[in-house]
Amino acid sequence: MRPAMENALREPRTESRAAGGVSAVAAGGNASARASADPHANLRFSASRFRNRRVHFIGIGGSGMSGLASMLLDSGAIVTGSEVKPNSQTFELGRRGARISRDQIGELLTPDVDLVVRTAAVPDSNREYQVAAGYGLRVVKYAELLGQVMQERYGVAVAGTHGKSTTTAMIAYALTRCDADPSFVVGGTVPQLGGGSRSGAGPVFVAEACEFDHSFHNLRPRVAVITNIEEDHLDCYKDIEDIVGSFRTFARLVPGDGLIIANGQDARVGQAIGGLATPIEFVALEREATWSTRATTIENGCPRGHVLRDGKPVAELRLAVPGEHNLFNATAAVAACAACGVEPSAAADALASFAGVDRRMTRVGEWNGAVVVDDYGHHPTEVRATLKALRERYQPRRLFCVFQPHQHSRTRFLLNEFATAFAAADETIVPDIYFVRDSEAERSRVSAADLVERVSRNGQSARHLARFDAIVDYLRGTVGAGDLVVTMGAGNVWEVGRELVG
Repeated sequence: MRPAMENALREPRTESRAAGGVSAVAAGGNASARASADPHANLRFSASRFRNRRVHFIGIGGSGMSGLASMLLDSGAIVTGSEVKPNSQTFELGRRGARISRDQIGELLTPDVDLVVRTAAVPDSNREYQVAAGYGLRVVKYAELLGQVMQERYGVAVAGTHGKSTTTAMIAYALTRCDADPSFVVGGTVPQLGGGSRSGAGPVFVAEACEFDHSFHNLRPRVAVITNIEEDHLDCYKDIEDIVGSFRTFARLVPGDGLIIANGQDARVGQAIGGLATPIEFVALEREATWSTRATTIENGCPRGHVLRDGKPVAELRLAVPGEHNLFNATAAVAACAACGVEPSAAADALASFAGVDRRMTRVGEWNGAVVVDDYGHHPTEVRATLKALRERYQPRRLFCVFQPHQHSRTRFLLNEFATAFAAADETIVPDIYFVRDSEAERSRVSAADLVERVSRNGQSARHLARFDAIVDYLRGTVGAGDLVVTMGAGNVWEVGRELVG
């Protein structure tokens, strides 16, 4: 076991243990070492700050919120919440003792509630928030509570402009397969893990660390993974220097006996962590680094590679997800699992069956012999990497990309990068820009037609079809056997693929 982890687990701030849990993590895990099949049976958060505290969640059914609510129940908290759209997570929380209302009107709020948690999507005008404010209750956003919960566990936080959801999911999946029984919060649904969050009996808590609105500054990780740094979220950052500075602030949150696992091929990552006293392990592909993977071959469109640690072979990666970028993500995941006490070879073997996060090159079905895939990519770098990976995986006759730009500000700021991002597609179809967070003034400054014009000027085939039904009609009359259709974007463009195959 790494010294940092051993020290963290000895601290008096939490006495959480699974029976044999720490040794199980260090040895790669053994399910039989736990005293009970119930993952919650052995949790004893006797020193948790949340024990016997009354905590209310506005919008408790979300993946991250429900995961934190479950962890607080394990910590001995008294949990209530509201959710206008009940789901399997809320039903499970109710089974475990949480009281949940279907209305956000504050009916479960009382003056003795210790803490109210809301997501960033809950505005000040929300009626339940107004009731909480009227009682003078302390209200925090999800990211702040995430940091407080992480502080009581062995936190692994995964940050980066791209790849953080997949890398977080890979770490959580490998730890789970190695019987370390982690808690985790992933910014997406992971079918193999039963969703996007879970409260486990082990000491490790793996969480995605989002840089939007500087929310990852609330976290308190023992291990931080930084996959890359690029321009994004320029509606809340001034420029790339501001973004790098924000990542540096995040990296400084890791204690001196913790660990930073960083992309050794990204100059901006190097700038963000340069000069820090915290131990750093670098990850790279095809070059020397603390953790280096040398690609060997591609089988069924998915990469294979030898993993070296300090130049010595330690594992073989045989992925079931396509793309060189996922070979990097998997290498970072192996490094993070090693920081949690799991043997690199065991973590790599576990990742051989990892099938990915929902909306990350997810196969939806077929239409007229054409394969239909859906993806969350909404940044030029993600678009390029995904299209390249899809070509390797499916080797299509023609590749049709239905790209829904996400945010007018992002489209405008990155218009030059988007202009060249679709080179691997035979045709790009662009609906109207997904409008979110921007002002009406920003909305008027750029359009989907502007993006199409720039892509076309770059010598690529592109067309603007504003409505989803028009796109579906066009594809049904155009695609055929051997073609590949990918819907891409962070909005609701997935509806196109579902309608096409339906």
